[in-house]
Amino acid sequence: MASGTNKRDYYEVLGVSRSASQDEIKKAYRQLALKYHPDRNHEDKHAETLFKEAAEAYAVLSDSEKRAQYDKYGHSLGGSGFHGFQGFENSFTDFSDVIGDLFENFFGGGSSRSHGGKRGRRGSDLEYPVEITLEEAQKGKEYPIEFERAEICERCAGSGADTDSKKISCKTCAGYGEVRISQGFFQVQRTCPDCHGEGEIISKPCKDCHGAGRAKKTRKLSLKIPAGVDDASCLKLGAEGEAGQKGGARGDLYVYIHVKPHALFERSGNDIYLQMKIEMHQAALGTEIEVPVLDGKQMLKIPAGTQPEQTFCLRGKGMPDLRGRSLGDQIVRIKVETPARLSREECELLEQYAALREKSGNKGKSFFERWKK
Repeated sequence: MASGTNKRDYYEVLGVSRSASQDEIKKAYRQLALKYHPDRNHEDKHAETLFKEAAEAYAVLSDSEKRAQYDKYGHSLGGSGFHGFQGFENSFTDFSDVIGDLFENFFGGGSSRSHGGKRGRRGSDLEYPVEITLEEAQKGKEYPIEFERAEICERCAGSGADTDSKKISCKTCAGYGEVRISQGFFQVQRTCPDCHGEGEIISKPCKDCHGAGRAKKTRKLSLKIPAGVDDASCLKLGAEGEAGQKGGARGDLYVYIHVKPHALFERSGNDIYLQMKIEMHQAALGTEIEVPVLDGKQMLKIPAGTQPEQTFCLRGKGMPDLRGRSLGDQIVRIKVETPARLSREECELLEQYAALREKSGNKGKSFFERWKK
């Protein structure tokens, strides 16, 4: 590709490959515009140069026809060239979709071609933490919650103005709620600093909400926690967040569930795990033991010759599936305890047992014999 100029390659400027998609080009430009925008780099001429360079590159590469010409001729373009922004003045009118939310980050408000104060704004979402036990998670629970949220002020019905007050058009923005500011070769819109985007000024604010149009109130709900809910689950209660403004929709309430650790049980999916200790003779001879389960107790038969770490399954004694399709199991893992202290009689009996094992040829193999096998 012929150059004809000392300008950097547009693809190099944006940091993308020559086969980059339009989405990749747009994303790269947004990142560079955010990084080098003059409002974030006051009096930094180099940053301003990089910002303009990125904008010029995007002006060409975002247009399929101009990009095709650039790919064929480079900056020279058969002699006429891509010099600065000559021939591309109209390209920047299409940048609003690329940098709209970018300027919102800079100036604290979004751009709009309509009166800013006339648009409804959605209320904020709220979060509420709830802590329950594993037993409550298994059965489900009706849980009372209480929280504060912004409600439409009853005194002013959300207008923010007192009963005998009048609203007058903001002189700074002429009622649009936004003002235009020149940013180099751009003209951007920002929220009016005097009316805060409302487009109107309240001569006498409401006494209850102090002009906000909303006031905090306590909300009480009975939350239904479904059976089988797991730790770190999130329940969404639609339209239970803060009230919107100027007819905007109410936000949502997100309830985050924390299931407290249990002293006996561990959960994995819908299954419950429990460790049970039995004595050496119980493992050898077999026995029946009482096992705790989440909803009470259950007898478990331990067969003769049970080994350490052997597991047994209690069907349907785990957690219910959230969709109600099935029940998990309870897995019981056996821990065989070796007595730390023995009486004289116990020692004699174990010695007799060891002698019988040796006589019958069932003497335990050494470590090296077992390893070799």
